[in-house]
Amino acid sequence: MKYPVEKNKEYIVDIIDNGFAGEGIAKIENYTIFIPNAIKGEKVKILIVKVLTSHAFGKILEIITASPYRIESDCETYKRCGGCNLRHIEYSKTLEMKQNAVQSLINKTLKNKVIVQPVIGMENPYHYRNKAQYPIGQDKNGKPVMGVFANRTHEIIPISNCLIQNKITEKVAKFILDFIEKNNISIYNEKTRKGLVRHIVTKIGIKTNEIMCIVVINGNEFPKEKELVEEIINHFPNVKTIMKNINKKNTNVILGEKNIILYGDGYIKDKLGEYIFKISPLSFYQVNPVQAERLYKIGVEAAKITDKDIVFDLYCGIGTISLFMSKYAKKVYGIEIVKEAVEMAKENAVLNKVDNIEFLNGDVEKIFNDLINDKNVIPNIVMADPPRKGLDKQTINNILRLKPKKFVYISCNPATLVRDLAILEELYDIEYIQPVDMFPFTSHLECVAVLQLKEKKNIKH
Repeated sequence: MKYPVEKNKEYIVDIIDNGFAGEGIAKIENYTIFIPNAIKGEKVKILIVKVLTSHAFGKILEIITASPYRIESDCETYKRCGGCNLRHIEYSKTLEMKQNAVQSLINKTLKNKVIVQPVIGMENPYHYRNKAQYPIGQDKNGKPVMGVFANRTHEIIPISNCLIQNKITEKVAKFILDFIEKNNISIYNEKTRKGLVRHIVTKIGIKTNEIMCIVVINGNEFPKEKELVEEIINHFPNVKTIMKNINKKNTNVILGEKNIILYGDGYIKDKLGEYIFKISPLSFYQVNPVQAERLYKIGVEAAKITDKDIVFDLYCGIGTISLFMSKYAKKVYGIEIVKEAVEMAKENAVLNKVDNIEFLNGDVEKIFNDLINDKNVIPNIVMADPPRKGLDKQTINNILRLKPKKFVYISCNPATLVRDLAILEELYDIEYIQPVDMFPFTSHLECVAVLQLKEKKNIKH
């Protein structure tokens, strides 16, 4: 079969749109070409690097006509890192692009063509991440390096100043790396599976400034760990806990299951809204708490919870949104599969003197079933914040069967959100969709979708 483009050939194209990952889209004879770092409205010279049946991929050789929204990137490594894939575009324009991408998904999929609200951005979209996970490797001279993996590879790009990571925790991680180098501590090699240090992980409470350090090792013992602890706490008094995490598996998963406390209590605290939260190494906590607070307030206010309501919080993590809702509800049931997160959620309820929440550990699909079928606990409001894969069929079926008056769906993946809404819209009116920019300069986005049960006369049988 002959295609209108050939691999390793050059073409001049007009960029007619941007895709969901921020890539430019061009067409030649109605054949689609995806071009990273190109912006709608530009004319570019490209080299075709891959040709498939339905589409091709190209890379920019020359920008002939630049978009007025194109800016010079302020990051030295963004093109190779791939993390901030929208860093070449004015921030306000990236918000508009994200809104349009969600709207496009809705227009293609849903009967109810709900208008997506403008994306809520950040006043200061820099150094917003409260968690960093740095892979550790060696350069060509055998010197330890820390950074991020190059896009689609496991080559480590050393990073000296990441514009989305917290400045203090970046300094702490570099300090640990210097200690490793100074003491000739071995570095893990993915190919040989030999060597010790795999990752340095840091977390910080944005409101409390409490810092957690985790050194991930391929073994049980870390040489000179007492000296490391002393040096860290002498240089960084805000470090409240230091841990070693044991990960001997041949895996891309960063943290192993075993954490050993070297200093402190094994957790830090942060404040979100009016609540204090304990954060442990394995528990999920939003990486951008400034925007998370906005996101949760939108979700909770949209639910219009009263003291007569029983609320289910599916995928509750360490209980952040459960606690936000507890203030208004009769009772909240939080369900989460990660055991450590549930233990932390229970501690967070005690810490905040909240006694109308019950946290349950297990698979959402199973626990939801158990609550409604075995214990006859029937929610009239359901809140869900699932992982990227979205809701499972059983959970959607339970919602359709139970018909809670309100369903608030917080999603980190607009594609699976819209897929699930297409099933739910038979019984529910989608009142609005509010995107929140949790990850500035990346193509990622969180959305709050608010669903209201249709009145019986509006339900088609």
